[in-house]
Amino acid sequence: MSEDKRPEWVNQDEPDMFSTSIRKGVEAVPQENLVTNSTFRKKKTSVEITCEQLAEGVLNGDRSMLARSITLIESNAEHHFQKAQTLLQQLLAHTGRAVRIGITGVPGAGKSTFIEAFGMHLCNLGLRVAVLAVDPSSSRSGGSILGDKTRMEQLGRNPRAFIRPSPSGGKLGGVHRKTRETMLLCEAYGFDVILIETVGVGQSEVIVRDMVDFFMLIVLTGAGDELQGMKKGIMELADAIVINKADGENKATALKTKKEYNQILHFLQQATKGWETKACTCSALMNDGIKEIWDMIQDFESTTKQSGVFADRRRSQIKEWMKSMIIDQLQNSFFHNKAIKELLPKVENQVISGNKTVTSAVEELFEQYFKR
Repeated sequence: MSEDKRPEWVNQDEPDMFSTSIRKGVEAVPQENLVTNSTFRKKKTSVEITCEQLAEGVLNGDRSMLARSITLIESNAEHHFQKAQTLLQQLLAHTGRAVRIGITGVPGAGKSTFIEAFGMHLCNLGLRVAVLAVDPSSSRSGGSILGDKTRMEQLGRNPRAFIRPSPSGGKLGGVHRKTRETMLLCEAYGFDVILIETVGVGQSEVIVRDMVDFFMLIVLTGAGDELQGMKKGIMELADAIVINKADGENKATALKTKKEYNQILHFLQQATKGWETKACTCSALMNDGIKEIWDMIQDFESTTKQSGVFADRRRSQIKEWMKSMIIDQLQNSFFHNKAIKELLPKVENQVISGNKTVTSAVEELFEQYFKR
């Protein structure tokens, strides 16, 4: 007997020509016997990775552990800070063996192209290379290295290379600590060369100079116009000036620019004691002159290590880093003080309205701060 029956609203006496019929369905399951997705859903238990596990992973060349460690260093959460310092303490004995190279340059000079060509040359020599970026001008994006990474496709795919942005949160102090500590992690991992690129302009060059062994300035051809807009101070920081894009019709101009820079450098103060800063040409696009630049850096390393300047610079940099951290901590403590938060707007208004001098306002604030 068919389970189909005609709908109640159809005249039952009419011929069976209606297309709609009702078929017996599945019987409803009692609510108490109903099985839901929650029956099978297991409660997630997140197991936090310890400092010991992170340190072991970094030392064993586990790239995912390196990335996790850097994320921990970059975290602004207070409960992550102490854990990050414990991790660094465990890795400190394995740091300091890499050559640290700072790279800066005017917009359009071809820093990304140069870093890729230079990094690939080092990788082909069997060295491992880490590329970090510093951009104190970017408080939201964390630096343009993310864009650079898309331009450095070949280097980014190389198993011997590692590219990482260094977000600063718009604070130079943040750059100083996070980039330095990321650099130490990369050294503990086993990278032979650390390239630190300054994305921003201005004070970031000084910050990077204070954390690297060798500082390189990349410029374009046409020294006359170039030098008009370049600060003398930045040139005095450089251990080498590299005139990029020295290829094709531009090569003759590049050689002329090199000569002009060398004439100017002769009158400037040396960036490193016992080392004469020189200008050289290269074409990152054609991979021309890259080998010579690495040879020059190796010569620099050998010369400065023999004279003791290399070790002296690193000791001096650690002292400056410590002073910088003290200043950052004091500033953070001062502006987060509850009494200062309440008093500061009132004192600011008094100064702006001309009822109080800046010096007396600062004295009043510090008196309140030291009362705690």
